[in-house]
Amino acid sequence: MQRFLLITGALLVLAGLFWPWLSRLPLGRLPGDIHIVREGFSFHFPVMTSILVSLLLSLLLWIFRR
Repeated sequence: MQRFLLITGALLVLAGLFWPWLSRLPLGRLPGDIHIVREGFSFHFPVMTSILVSLLLSLLLWIFRR
């Protein structure tokens, strides 16, 4: 558990350092993400982005458990 928390913290620090480049990725704007804009109302639900992030995290956790 300690190793997992250290690796997760290190990945978050790296993501923070590389944020100017990571923000250019189309995450949150993928086809399948729901975005509704009406007068005085905006709703965004990143369905495909959530699925993609979930698959990547599942793959990483599966690799680290081996």
